[in-house]
Amino acid sequence: MKSILWYLLAAFAEIGGCFAFWIWLRQSKSPFWVIPGMLSLAFFAYALTRIDSSHAGRAYAAYGGIYILSSLIWLWAVEKTLPDRWDILGATICLCGALLILFGPRP
Repeated sequence: MKSILWYLLAAFAEIGGCFAFWIWLRQSKSPFWVIPGMLSLAFFAYALTRIDSSHAGRAYAAYGGIYILSSLIWLWAVEKTLPDRWDILGATICLCGALLILFGPRP
């Protein structure tokens, strides 16, 4: 369960870091947005190393589903756009895949 918290922290750090660059480059805001963006992206990388997994590739693969769900939460909470049924269905499918990767029985 601790891994889920780290995944969520990683996802919001990555989204926040990328969003800072989006604000700067797509909405013509100050280039100073890059500073918190880079700090956030550095924390994202750190958070992924905290995942309880013996293989980095498996941790990153499972992260994909968490990232998709977190992106839709960001869409709703920050960008004030409600995800539609296709967003929710797609995120559900991806999250199920991430849970299989994380918690599937292994020899």
